[in-house]
Amino acid sequence: MEGSLAGFVRALRLAGVQASTAETIDAAHAMALVGFADRASLKASLGVVLAKSAEEKSIHDRIFDLYFSLPVSINNEAQPQAPSGERTGDPVIDALLDLTDGRKGRDALDAAIRQAAARIGVDEIRFSSQATFFVRQILAELGIAPLEARLLGLLSETSAKAQAQAKLLSAARDLLQHQARALVEQRFELFGKPATENFMTEVAVRRPIGRMGPPDIERMKVAVARMAKRLSAKHSQRRRIRLQGQLDFRRTLRANAGHDGVPIHLSFKHKRRDKPRLVVVCDVSGSVAAHVRFLLLFLYALHGTVTDLRSFGFSHRLQDVAAPLETLPFDDAMALILREVGGGATDYGQAWVDLRNQHWDCIDRRTTVLVLGDGRSNQTNPRLDIFAELTERAKRVVWLCNEPPVRWGSGDSCMLQYRPLCTHVTHCASASDLERAIDEALQAYA
Repeated sequence: MEGSLAGFVRALRLAGVQASTAETIDAAHAMALVGFADRASLKASLGVVLAKSAEEKSIHDRIFDLYFSLPVSINNEAQPQAPSGERTGDPVIDALLDLTDGRKGRDALDAAIRQAAARIGVDEIRFSSQATFFVRQILAELGIAPLEARLLGLLSETSAKAQAQAKLLSAARDLLQHQARALVEQRFELFGKPATENFMTEVAVRRPIGRMGPPDIERMKVAVARMAKRLSAKHSQRRRIRLQGQLDFRRTLRANAGHDGVPIHLSFKHKRRDKPRLVVVCDVSGSVAAHVRFLLLFLYALHGTVTDLRSFGFSHRLQDVAAPLETLPFDDAMALILREVGGGATDYGQAWVDLRNQHWDCIDRRTTVLVLGDGRSNQTNPRLDIFAELTERAKRVVWLCNEPPVRWGSGDSCMLQYRPLCTHVTHCASASDLERAIDEALQAYA
């Protein structure tokens, strides 16, 4: 029972359910209490313990049905016909024929294949190309070698008896292969496919943003949502952090006045961690077209997890884009922002003017300003004076530039002029770069 539960929880975690160790222990207690006899009760009980949201409940139900069911193809009418009747006299071969005998049902065959699969570690499958290897391993664990050797010898004989026995052994081998492959495909769906998808997502996270294709963007929706959730959990809550070793003498004396000054209850000094207040200014002009979709995707995810966040986009004039990011599906929000904000020649100076004239009150000494863009102002006035006021007014100004440092200052780039005024400037080429840069920026609230 413990092994089944451990495998089920592992499959849930791979599918995206955040099942903790404590919840797994509770699930073990629920499983011991409910048992396996009533499938519906077991499913409902584990769902209550392990799933914490409607999305996780949906994942749980799908994984439960897949994990605790026979492989779908086992019930396929097109499967090989199970052999029955005569035996060979070889105990090893006859044991396999007994397993595949259609008159005795499939429970013994299913149990034998599952046990063999567990012994060879089929749950470690990662890629679909490994399926054939694991099928052969299962068959070898079942002892298929003597059967195949006998079959190979019979195929060279021409007698009717030899041909009949060859047909019997061939049907048994085909059925074993069919059932083993069905199980391997089921385990790949549970363990291999999510692992493969996670691997591909990690590759996409480290891939330069400008080289991402449509499949990468779909994976990034999931990856960026996880990034934003991690950043939110790490930085957005107000925490009281104990300063070990720093005793607060006054509070300790007051707390122990009733004990004649004997320090029974100790009081320590604490500091408060403020919630991050973020103002994000994103260049959505044509010069950053390859990066715009991803940058807006990250803003879209942040709006779902960071409570105090203001988002602005510009190419020529600055506009507040928080409303579409908060209320519309991502593709619709991006299309609207690009249509209303993305047109026109890039003008960073005008963006700073609009920020000061219309939204200056959203920036104070607790605010971190994130600027996402290449700093190319199309030969217009970069308004360094207003940007200097911004850096004086904000807690930190962090610039995430999609161009490499070797291109800063070339052509109409103003990055070398903006860089001395920023708290931190970094090259942001991939999703992991962006997560790391924002994480470092938010460390200021620690």
